[in-house]
Amino acid sequence: MTKSLLNLASILVLLWNPVAFSQIVHVPINAVSKPLTSEVKLTLIARHQRYNSNPRSQSDHYDKTISSPKSALILDRKNKFYINSLEGYRTSVYDLTTFKRLSVIKHRFGKQNSHLFQETTLFDYRFRTKASKLNTFNGKPVEGCFSHNGKYLWVTYYRRSFDVNAIDPSAVAIIDTDTDSIVRVMPTAPLPKMIACSPKYVAVTHWGDNTVGMIDISSGNVNDFKYVKHFVVGHRLRLNYSSSKKINRDSHCGYCLRGTVFSPDNKYLLVGRMGRKGGGGIAIFDIENMRYLRTVLGMQLNLRHLVINGNTIFLSTNQSGYVQKTNVNNLISFAKNSRAIAYRKWQSRYVGKGVRTIVVSSDGQYIFAAVNNKSKIAVIRSKDMKIISSINVDSFPVGMGISHRNNLLIVTSQGKSEIGGGNSVMIFKIE
Repeated sequence: MTKSLLNLASILVLLWNPVAFSQIVHVPINAVSKPLTSEVKLTLIARHQRYNSNPRSQSDHYDKTISSPKSALILDRKNKFYINSLEGYRTSVYDLTTFKRLSVIKHRFGKQNSHLFQETTLFDYRFRTKASKLNTFNGKPVEGCFSHNGKYLWVTYYRRSFDVNAIDPSAVAIIDTDTDSIVRVMPTAPLPKMIACSPKYVAVTHWGDNTVGMIDISSGNVNDFKYVKHFVVGHRLRLNYSSSKKINRDSHCGYCLRGTVFSPDNKYLLVGRMGRKGGGGIAIFDIENMRYLRTVLGMQLNLRHLVINGNTIFLSTNQSGYVQKTNVNNLISFAKNSRAIAYRKWQSRYVGKGVRTIVVSSDGQYIFAAVNNKSKIAVIRSKDMKIISSINVDSFPVGMGISHRNNLLIVTSQGKSEIGGGNSVMIFKIE
């Protein structure tokens, strides 16, 4: 391709991608949210990043382990937090007080740690891209959840490194948080993203083929954990894609199942359908009877994240840019008893296109939303769904975690392959 054609291609990318016009943002340490008079104030007090090897501030740490950080998980009771780096094949562990890195968990498997695998596949899934050494791979960590009162951290892998199109069974790592070491790896269906933990079950939601796997964890013995149910929402995708020609699995994903939460009584599981196919919605499962109830519509399209706090369920919708909330018991009752398709009792606030992860303060008073396209964090007062403050952050924010005492907010910026940015983990003080 000639230089002129390359320039033309770059211009076309800008024209078709409004986000590309956004300037890459790197905010300084001690940056403060606005307005200063708001009832909630955020201050950037520390950062781990891999874009500036000579930072000016001693609180700004150049960290080579940060590579496309996807999610942040805070374990208050052990005073540490975990960052999953998708492209780095590792989880970095940090002290929650000093913010110093404690250890690095590598998601690399071969003969030396084959003992971590009790099985290679599950249900009727088979491998299509490889015939041997199926448990020799690097895992791309996405999301996570804690079980057994923080004893175990479960981390899903977007795909195994040899599976270019995420059409083979992937896996989930179980990490002992006392030693910060992987103690078992279980297979999953293709392309798991979200995962949710309850006292008895772990739900692994598969973006890749419209399914959810249920793992019984009622035993305290990690070797006894086992799959007990394979839910299908609508229909299971066949995944008849070539293993040699790369495709975009973030668009070839059916209903694109993502946000996943258990109800406060752990009797129901709610899973967001991020894909526009079928009108989006929330798929609801009866866990006591292990059956799929139905999908409820009525919220904004492109639902990405779900959070439950008390009796309230909060959600974010990526492309439409909304944060919404409703009473979760009313939503479940509607799914069980109403013949209507759409549930309409939502309170909403537009925060900007590209809203990703949301977290809620432990008292339920404030919602923090990562607005990816605008490279900012918006703070919403839950009572009236009013935006009360915001702060610019490193481009482009994706994941977040909030401490139980509501004094720290940790934000990951993953970046965009066609634009840049990312490779940043920011720690904000909340006042």
